[in-house]
Amino acid sequence: MRLNKILLAAACALLMLPVLALALAWLTPDVPGVSMAQTWWHLLGTTLPGYVSSSLWLALGVGAGAAVVGSSAALAVTLFEFPGRRALEWLLLLPLAMPAYVLAYVWTDTLQYSGPLQTALRSALGLQGALWPDVRSLGGAVAVFVLCLYPYVYLLMRAALAERGVQLMQAARLLGAGLSRRVLRVALPLARPALAAGVVLVLMETLADYGVGAYFGLNTFTTGIYRAWLALGDRSTAAQLAVLMLVCVAALVAVEKSAQRRLRFGSARSTAPGQTRTLEGARLPLRSAGARLAAWAVCGLPLLLGFVLPVAALLRLAWRQMHYNAPAVYDFATGQMVAAPAPPWWQTPYAQAAANSLTLALVAAVLALLLAWWLSFAQRGGLPWPLAVLRQTVALGYAVPGAVITVGILLPLGWWQQAWPTSPLQGLITGTLVGVVYACLVRFTSVALQSIEAGYARLPTSMDDNARLLGVRGVLLWWRVHRPLLMRASGTAALLVFVDVMKELPATLLLRPFGYDTLAVQAFQMASDERLAEAALPSLTIVLTGLLPVLLLARATR
Repeated sequence: MRLNKILLAAACALLMLPVLALALAWLTPDVPGVSMAQTWWHLLGTTLPGYVSSSLWLALGVGAGAAVVGSSAALAVTLFEFPGRRALEWLLLLPLAMPAYVLAYVWTDTLQYSGPLQTALRSALGLQGALWPDVRSLGGAVAVFVLCLYPYVYLLMRAALAERGVQLMQAARLLGAGLSRRVLRVALPLARPALAAGVVLVLMETLADYGVGAYFGLNTFTTGIYRAWLALGDRSTAAQLAVLMLVCVAALVAVEKSAQRRLRFGSARSTAPGQTRTLEGARLPLRSAGARLAAWAVCGLPLLLGFVLPVAALLRLAWRQMHYNAPAVYDFATGQMVAAPAPPWWQTPYAQAAANSLTLALVAAVLALLLAWWLSFAQRGGLPWPLAVLRQTVALGYAVPGAVITVGILLPLGWWQQAWPTSPLQGLITGTLVGVVYACLVRFTSVALQSIEAGYARLPTSMDDNARLLGVRGVLLWWRVHRPLLMRASGTAALLVFVDVMKELPATLLLRPFGYDTLAVQAFQMASDERLAEAALPSLTIVLTGLLPVLLLARATR
């Protein structure tokens, strides 16, 4: 038992090592003779105000947009009845499968000067020049994030309103309150904690993103960390920015926890089933048609712009790349350009990137699931408070951005290399998959942990007491009793980690071995080189993979 606790503490400390390394970086300046205070003053006078300003405006825009779009859709599908509501109720979750950087590639290709939309409009209307500003801007990034992340707000708002919103709306209607007053004075205050929790989740995802900021050329915290580390080679500046970003994320986590604690209501749920208000012509048929159109617009536009049209654009680009952009070579015998012989499909860059992504995702999912089983089983048996604190800290790993984790991994490696130049540890972490898998475990073990804990919450502790009376203890208790009952939660945990690793870009981009490209890295590099058609197939694969947990979530919420 003591050995198990020691190993558990070592595992938790290893998962928290990147954050601890960032804290120690404050005490170890990278340049001899330059204190961390001097580094801070230099940042304040040069790049830090720009990073803060861009990140703040991006966060404000995305938070406000996601709150409006997500809450409007949740109000529509929860409080009203209209044709297509049941389908839209789960279809609105589909943009969760679309990574933000993929959506940025799609809309850039569609809306740019040489894109199909502007080309068709100039040809049809006889216009010249750009018809609108470049989408690669701060406003374009805000729109991309809103379309990808509004389902966080929608999902929590829908759950809060479905709990008691319909019944209270009916009570307010019987008391003579108009529709606008019922929505503003009853429904929205009821779901305010859920709205706050959803917006905080959106902000954490926005701050953690690297692909959109790098592709649009934004000066955010995440792009600043990578620029300081890769372009300038300044570890102190990268560590300072990473710590400041970590403080912001910790504050958002505290706000989200506070909002989650308020997601409980005192009165019991009504036993009488509530009925949704029907948007049909009790007054004027035209007004009824307008109400239906408004409901369809509120629910359909985010789905159309955030998933349907981007998937269609990806399919168009992939088809064009496969059938019209085949490589050609000059045939000296005929004097003409002929199609080059295609390599076997398993030797194509896409197939190799897909195999790399699958391997990495499977290894990370299995290891994260094993760690989640171990930590949850130990927590169920009772842990001393130091171990309990360590375990709770590990559960917050998903909130730490990938850029921060990457810097936290590379910093101690640099210290180790300076102390022992001949040590092979540096090559073991950055030259193999060990570093990438380690970064994925630091960030995504908490995802598996939450799923396993949710499964354990449905198992009464009396079951364990009965098993111990029958002589089943220790690992046998988990194997014979817990494991069969946690199969569904375990499958969900492994699936969520698998999909998150498939979409992971920042840590993989910096820690991967030379020549080891995943689908996310391949799509990012192709898009950065303006080869958007070649980025379509890996992007489409990531989106289709991300549909699996979204459909699982939609089924669970129904």
